[in-house]
Formats: sequence, C-alpha cells, structure tokens
Amino acid sequence: MTNSRGFTLLEVLIAIVLFSFISLSGAKLLTTIIDSSEQGKVHSDRLATLQRAFLVMERDFIQMTRRSVRLNGDTPLKTFIHTNESTYSSNTHGIAFVRQGWRNPALLLPRSDVQAVAYQLEEDVLNRLHYIFVDSVTGEEPKVRPLISDVEKVDFEFFNGKQWVSELPEEDLPMAVAIEIEIKDIGLIRRQFLVPGSADPNAESDD
Repeated sequence: MTNSRGFTLLEVLIAIVLFSFISLSGAKLLTTIIDSSEQGKVHSDRLATLQRAFLVMERDFIQMTRRSVRLNGDTPLKTFIHTNESTYSSNTHGIAFVRQGWRNPALLLPRSDVQAVAYQLEEDVLNRLHYIFVDSVTGEEPKVRPLISDVEKVDFEFFNGKQWVSELPEEDLPMAVAIEIEIKDIGLIRRQFLVPGSADPNAESDD
C-alpha cells in the first residue's frame, strides 16, 4: 500500500492568492493598454482635424485677392483685409478678405468665382464663414463651418516685405499672413501663409 497525499488547505489558499494577484495584474495591464489606445485615437483625430483646418486656411490665404467687400449692403470697405469690428460679427476676433478660385465651372451656378471669407473665434471655436455672393445684402446670414474647438486665443500678423507687423496694410496686401492659435490641449500653434502681396521682395528682411 502506498500513501496518497493531496494539497493542504494552506497550499490551496496560497494558490488562490497568487492566481488573484496575477488576474488583477493582467486586468490592470489590459485596462492601461485600452486607455492608451483610446487616448492615442483621440490625439490622432485631433491632429487630423487641425491638419484639415490648416489646409482650408492655406487654400484661402494663398488665393487672397485685391478686392474690397461690402458687408450687409453697406458701401465697399477701403482695405482688402479686415479684422475685428470689420468682419461679419463685431463682437468677436477674426479676419476677413476676398479670395479667388472658388470653383464654378462655366459659371453654371448663379454666383461669382470669388468668395468673401472670414475666420472668427466665437465661444472657443474658430469658425470659417462665407456668403454665397461676394457682396452680402442686408440681413443675409453667412454660412458657418466650425474648424477648431477649444481655442483660447487667435492673433494675426502680416509680413510687409521687411518684418512681421500687427497692423493691417492700408492700400495693398501683405506678402504673408501668420495666424497664432492658442489651443487648450495642445498649446500655441503658429502657421504662416504666403499671399499674392505686392511688397518689394528684394527689400531687406528682419526675419
């Protein structure tokens, strides 16, 4: 006869405790991986949204044209670029101008191929605004497209051929426009866009 000996109660308890520790560690690791994956997707989507917004801005700024605009049926404004109180809404910070190249093949649509656009910060959202007709009539509401959310501040600068300045050119377009956007979850972003300005390209630059 041989003696058969099973597990003691203490050994069973130790095995249960070890198995519990391993299970908890595995669950925590899995949760961490899932959270990291979700955060990565959110960050990736955020960067994709910013990239699309800057592509829209670049398309507008590089096609800026020397044309004044009428707002709400008023007389044409004197300058080609308008900010703050000159844009579509007087209580927000933004920039407005006219761009060309708005596709209208063979002029089949009842509108021009130039477009009055504006970028404005309102309630922490940077919006792009435009009208169907380049000279808006009294009471016409602009079409609004939200571009970037959680925006804290927006500033603009203009390159006059020598340096970056915050003042608008009076009679012509600048050579470039810079936009600085302060975003809550990312920080400060600065993008510079060339525009068809007429400043002297041979002038000595301070930048």
